[in-house]
Amino acid sequence: MTKTTNTTCPGCSRKKAVKPYGETELCSECRAIASALEDRPGQIDNIGRLLSLDERPEELPEVLDAVRYRTCDRDRNTWYVSVSELEGDPVEIFASTAFDRDQHLQSRISNLTTITRLISLILRHISLGEKLTLEKTLTQLYRSSRQRNDLPEMLVDVLSKYCGRPDEIKKEEHETP
Repeated sequence: MTKTTNTTCPGCSRKKAVKPYGETELCSECRAIASALEDRPGQIDNIGRLLSLDERPEELPEVLDAVRYRTCDRDRNTWYVSVSELEGDPVEIFASTAFDRDQHLQSRISNLTTITRLISLILRHISLGEKLTLEKTLTQLYRSSRQRNDLPEMLVDVLSKYCGRPDEIKKEEHETP
């Protein structure tokens, strides 16, 4: 038989009947919440975003802390990867090389830019709760295009047919300062 005592619940700070739960004692409401969170740990993040409880800004500030990493690819080219952070969470990633003027690397750089832009979009979704949309994805793809008819631009051309405004993504990009 579980012992019940009337005391202040550490979960809600109200004076209620509490029962042992793990290494503490909780009221019935707090036990239900704790149990649900143990069963579905990501649920609190989802509910917090739905209720706008996340106090982080929707847009990134002008200045962020970043960490730069130096690494080498299989061809021994040196690359620099910078991760921008907001409150210790990654929200953007950039990569560059000293050889970015090399014609041979232009296609790889375009693909790298595409990858880092899309990863940054995902990081902002994870860390800031920013909503992912097809339009935002298309904008990042278009911004990563380096030459006419490269892979990012071809993906924009195909996927923009699904957003109901196929030519507006490119038009908006050319108007953006």
